[in-house]
Amino acid sequence: MQTLSGEAVTEFAEAHEKDLHLIVVRTDGAEFRHVHPQLDEATGTWSLPWTWDSAGTYRVYADFTPATEGAEGVTLTRTVEVAGTFAPVTSEVRRTAEVDGFDVTLDGDLTAGTTSDVTVSVARDGKPVTALEPYLGASGHLVALRDGDLAYLHVHAQGDAPRVGSTAGPEIGFMAEAPTAGRYLLYFDFQVDGTVHTAEFVVDAGRGEMHGASDETHSDDADGH
Repeated sequence: MQTLSGEAVTEFAEAHEKDLHLIVVRTDGAEFRHVHPQLDEATGTWSLPWTWDSAGTYRVYADFTPATEGAEGVTLTRTVEVAGTFAPVTSEVRRTAEVDGFDVTLDGDLTAGTTSDVTVSVARDGKPVTALEPYLGASGHLVALRDGDLAYLHVHAQGDAPRVGSTAGPEIGFMAEAPTAGRYLLYFDFQVDGTVHTAEFVVDAGRGEMHGASDETHSDDADGH
């Protein structure tokens, strides 16, 4: 990573227990990954082992905060083309997900132009899960992207950061800001017994009072963790 002057950037402010969050997702919303590369301080290069599991066009987001006083979070993004036969999936609305034996449900509605409260609840074998462990300084993380251009939403966890060794659940609340009406892809990361799981949802955001037929589509860079 370099500055506009070409100098390598090697100092970052920690956010959610990491200096850089790397998010990769295919343009149809599939193949989502949230990972954390390692920094080579001599060159300013971040790297990690990687395998592309399927063909398609991917958006890659590097989310970080420069280590300068008063600096705000920055999200840089680019596209990557992976050769091969592309089999797109359709993003149909779904508010429940089954992942690794967990049943995860999303409650709450998104409304364009305002902050909306959404709640994610986790169950297993029909029983509420109260063993959600702290992961990256929170009881769970929600990444939200607008279907189509994959613009980030502002998403923030509700409540205080969990204490080390504590557990939470079955419900985790978030505040989300949808810039426009339309369809959104949501990805919820949670940790149980040291293993991170990801539940995927698709929801439609309604039009707010200030966002009628004149909704403008734009790509906002924002903290999605």
